[in-house]
Amino acid sequence: MAKTKTKFTCQSCGYESAKWMGKCPGCGEWNSLVEETLHKPARKGAFAHSSPTVQRKPSPITSIESENEPRMYTTNKEFNRVLGGGIVRGSLVLIGGDPGIGKSTLLLQVSSQIAKQSKVLYISGEESVKQTKLRSDRLGVSSDQLYVLAETDLEFISQTITELNPSFVVIDSIQTIYHSDISSAPGSVSQVRECTAELMRIAKTNGIAIFIVGHVTKEGNIAGPRLLEHMVDTVLYFEGERHHTYRILRAVKNRFGSTNEMGIFEMKETGLEEVANPSEIFLEERSAGAAGSTVVASMEGTRPVLVEIQALISPTSFGNPRRMATGIDHNRVSLLMAVLEKRAGFLLQNQDAYLKVAGGVKLDEPAIDLAVALSIASSFRDQPTNPTDVIIGEVGLTGEVRRVSRIEQRVQEAAKLGFQRVILPERNLGGWTIPKGIEVIGVSDIRQAIQHTLGK
Repeated sequence: MAKTKTKFTCQSCGYESAKWMGKCPGCGEWNSLVEETLHKPARKGAFAHSSPTVQRKPSPITSIESENEPRMYTTNKEFNRVLGGGIVRGSLVLIGGDPGIGKSTLLLQVSSQIAKQSKVLYISGEESVKQTKLRSDRLGVSSDQLYVLAETDLEFISQTITELNPSFVVIDSIQTIYHSDISSAPGSVSQVRECTAELMRIAKTNGIAIFIVGHVTKEGNIAGPRLLEHMVDTVLYFEGERHHTYRILRAVKNRFGSTNEMGIFEMKETGLEEVANPSEIFLEERSAGAAGSTVVASMEGTRPVLVEIQALISPTSFGNPRRMATGIDHNRVSLLMAVLEKRAGFLLQNQDAYLKVAGGVKLDEPAIDLAVALSIASSFRDQPTNPTDVIIGEVGLTGEVRRVSRIEQRVQEAAKLGFQRVILPERNLGGWTIPKGIEVIGVSDIRQAIQHTLGK
C-alpha cells in the first residue's frame, strides 16, 4: 500500500512546507501550519485546473466583441453605488464583516429585490432552510423566484446551479463549503482556494453573478489566503458596531467601478435601510462651540462626505505622551503634531493626544490633514472653531497647505448642508464656480489657517 503523502499549510497566508514549523516563514504567524493530505485530481481537467472561460485559442483584441450587457439593479441605491452602478453579470463578489454585523440580512434583502427580475439562488451553509425562512419573514421577503438551499457540498451546489440556471447566487459562507476531492477540512486554505476557483469558473462561464460571504479574523481581515481577494472581481467590507444602528458598506477592490466607494445603512427591526445623506447623520449630534472639533469634506469614492473630527489634548502624566486615534492613522497624527510644533510654535511634546472621527468612519485621504491639525490646535488652546466652517487641505512637512482633488464637489456638499465658510488650499482657488451663500478662503500654510480659524 502506497504511503499517504502530506504537507503542512499555513491557515493565514497559504505557505506550504514539507515539515511542521512553529512559526510560518511566510507571514510570521505562530502555530498556523496544519497538516493536509496531498491529493491528485480525480479526473483530467479537474476543477482545480479548469479555466474560468470557454475560450481556448488566443484572439486579437480587435476581433473580440465587447459585451454591453445591462447591469442588474436593486432598489437599494446605496448598494448599487458601492458596486459601481449595479451588479455585473458573471462577476464574483466577496463580502466580509464581523459576525452579527448584518451580511446575511443585506444579501437576503438584495436577493429578494433581484428575484423580482429573474431567478435567485440563496445557498446557506450555516442555517437550515427553515431558519432562513424565519429570517425572510422578519424582513418581509417573499418571492416565487427566490430559491433557498441548505448545502455545503460544492459538487451538488454546482449541479443545482446548472439545473436551475439563476442569474444571481449567494454563498453564505465560503468557509463552510467543501469539495470531496480535497481531504482537508472545510474552511482550510486549500478548500477555500479551490472552492472559490470553481465558483469563479461557474460565474464566468454561465454569466451568473455570485456573491460569497467570507468570515473575518480578529484583525478585521477576511479569513483564508490573501489569494482569495485577488481571485474575485470585487471585495466589499461591511463595517460598524453591533451596538449601533449604522452600518458602512465599503468597496476596497472593484474591477467594474470606483474603489473606496461607501454606502451607509441603518439597521432596523425590518432589516437594513439605506441612508440617502450620510453627512447629516455624521453631523447631527455635533456640539456647537466645543474646542477641538472641526468638520472636513472627505471624498469616499465618488461622493463627498462631511465628517466631524474631534481632538482632545491634555498634559501627560507619563514620561512618554500618548498618541491615540480612532478612524485616523495614528502615525499621521504624530506627523501633524510635529509640524504644528516646528512650524506653528505649539509645545505639544508633553501633551497626550486623543483623536476620533465621529460616526465610526475611517478616513485615509491626505485632504483631512488640515482639519486634523486645526482640531489639535483648537483643543490645545481650548478655543473653539467656528461651527459653520469646513476645513480642507493636505499639510506638508514644511507647513505648506497643498492642493486637493475634486474641490468643487466638496464645497458644493458643504453649501448644501448650510455651512457658511470653507478654508481650503490657495492653489485650489480659481477654475471652478463657487456656490452662492458660502465664503471661500485660500491659505498657503498652516499658520494662515490657524489665524483664520482661531485668531492670533
